[in-house]
Amino acid sequence: MEKREQLYEGKAKKVFKTDDENLYIVSYKDDATAFNGLKKGSITGKGVVNNRLSNHFMKLLEKEGVPTHYVEELNDRETLVKKVKIVPLEVIVRNIAAGSLSKRLGLPEGTPMKLPVIEYCYKDDELGDPMINEYHIMAMDICTKEELDTIADYALRVNAFLLDYLKDKKIELVDFKIEFGRTSDGTIILADEISPDTCRFWDSDTHEKLDKDRFRRDLGGVEDAYAEVLRRLLGE
Repeated sequence: MEKREQLYEGKAKKVFKTDDENLYIVSYKDDATAFNGLKKGSITGKGVVNNRLSNHFMKLLEKEGVPTHYVEELNDRETLVKKVKIVPLEVIVRNIAAGSLSKRLGLPEGTPMKLPVIEYCYKDDELGDPMINEYHIMAMDICTKEELDTIADYALRVNAFLLDYLKDKKIELVDFKIEFGRTSDGTIILADEISPDTCRFWDSDTHEKLDKDRFRRDLGGVEDAYAEVLRRLLGE
């Protein structure tokens, strides 16, 4: 597969065209940002961890009936994926109160939710990715009701699978953000990534943070936390 011109560079990844118009190459960077880009830094080896863990999760989710953009891991940092047009929604699933949810609702961090909470944010850096609801989504023609039902169904299926899978690895899934895309025929599939950048992972026993919150909150030990998640999930 021949890598061609760069199409896009985001906070954590670059996307390249290939010699197949239906396939792209995603390259994961070590750059780290928080608070909508206000805080910037670098986490050594983050790109490798996020690439390999995302691919691991995507392959498992495919077996669970959740279609994804994953095609093939090319190397430690690069993956071949299906070309999609990203639906401009961040889909957040929360099992335990943390981060912005704690601040908004006055819930102490660590408060369990009685059922998983789905939130939607409109992907727009200039606006700060504001939270929106189903009515906004329909009114702005971001996607159809049928597409949103599919997205919500997949998000809850991802959550149920990850909760169960991570429990055996002594990792508590606090919350996560995922994104979806449309293939050329309009099919909704899981895209982007599932990693310590986009999930809150806590140690089940100590509740130690094993994710990007260590970078956001200047807790130190960021590289070690990412490496620990890789070790628990891939045995490395």
